[in-house]
Parts: sequence; structure tokens; C-alpha cells
Amino acid sequence: MNSLLTLAADPAAWLALLTLVVMEVVLGIDNLIFISILSNKLPPEHRTRVRRIGIGLALGMRLVLLATIAWIVGLTQPVFTAFGNEFSWRDLILIAGGLFLLWKATKEIHHTVDPAPTSGVLDKKDVVVANVGSAVFQIVLLDLVFSMDSILTAIGMTDELPIMVIAVLIAVTAMLLAADPLGNFINDNPTVVMLALGFLLMIGMVLIADGFGYHVPKGYIYAAMAFSALIEGLNMLSRRLNARRTSPADGQAADPSI
Repeated sequence: MNSLLTLAADPAAWLALLTLVVMEVVLGIDNLIFISILSNKLPPEHRTRVRRIGIGLALGMRLVLLATIAWIVGLTQPVFTAFGNEFSWRDLILIAGGLFLLWKATKEIHHTVDPAPTSGVLDKKDVVVANVGSAVFQIVLLDLVFSMDSILTAIGMTDELPIMVIAVLIAVTAMLLAADPLGNFINDNPTVVMLALGFLLMIGMVLIADGFGYHVPKGYIYAAMAFSALIEGLNMLSRRLNARRTSPADGQAADPSI
């Protein structure tokens, strides 16, 4: 209790908490984009539930990893050397997660560009259950990768466990509040889906590069994502304004000769 009171009275602790919350929210965007894309492939009545399950699992994994900080730090120790590089368990997890993201994003892009016709005699309920189970399983895999990255970032920024826990709780709460609006926005705008898949490809490549020891500053990554999102936002605004200009004015009867 005295330790918590001491932290609460320390301005440096509040600054560390604010900085870590911002970092955790930014890192959580990757996780949220992946959850949104997967959940949007499900029937509408299952999407909210799967998003909440995915975010709940992300919170659970982060708290479990925080409780085992000593083990997490041990994962950064080299276990073998190959191609002139030392690899730790953390590196292997990042490489595996990056490869999975590349595979998943490429598959989704192919499905978006050239959707295959549905066929088969499976019962609709069985298909839905299988899809929900598959979505949750894939979310669990990526939650592990993103949670590992999130906790290692927290460990690198502060030594105080209460600050890490509070920052994680705030960031995951923000993810929970943003999940449905972001998922619906991505679902309602097909071009945003392709942009989000492009983000996943970039994030996958960054994870693989990080696993091989080539660290790419995350500021560059998120700046590129923000710039791309800004351009897409301008495109959406342009399409909306053009649609208003070409549509008949309110209350004006359409020309019968058309």
C-alpha cells in the first residue's frame, strides 16, 4: 500500500503511466485491426461476441505475462545461433507471428480480389460454429504475439508493475470501446478493408525483421499507417462529395426523360 501511495505522489510515475498508456493503445491498434477483419467475416450476430472474446483473451494474456515478468525477460536470452544471428524464443515467436500475418493477409487479399463461390452441403449452424472457432483460434495466436510485444515494451519503459498493469487495463478498455465502431467502419468501407490488410502485411514484415534482429522504429511504421489512413480519408470524403453533387437535389423531381 505504501508503495502505491508513493507512486501516486510521484509526478515521474504519472508521466511514465501516461507515456505507457499511449504506447499500449498504439500497439493495440494492430491487434484490433486483425480482430476486426476476422470478426467481419462472421455473421453479424456473432461479430460483437467474437470481438469481445478476442479482446478479453488479449487482456488475459497480457496480465498473465505481467505476472511472469522474470520468465518473459528470460525469453530474450539467445538459445541458438544461425546465419550469423542469435535467436531467442522471443525472436522465434515474432517470426512465427509475422509469417502467420503474411499468410493470413495474403489469403484475405486474394479472397477480396477474387472471391470463391460458396458450395457444400454442411449445415449452416455447423459452418457458423466452425468459423467462430477458427476465428477465435487465430485471434489467440496473434494475441500471444501482440501481447508479447506489448509487455516487452512495457518492461523497457518502466520497472513498476502497478504502472504496467494500469496501463494495460486502460489500453485494453480503449480497445473494447473501439472494437465495434472500428469493425463496423471497416466492414462498411471496402477500400478500408484492403488498406487494413496492407497494414497487416507491413506489420508481419516488421515482426519478421525484428525477429531476425533488424529493428524498425515503430514510429516510422505508425507514421506510414497514419499517412495512408489520412489519404484514404480524403478519398472517402471526395467520393462522398461527388456523390452529393451527382445526386438529385432534395425535393427536386427527377427528369422523366432520363
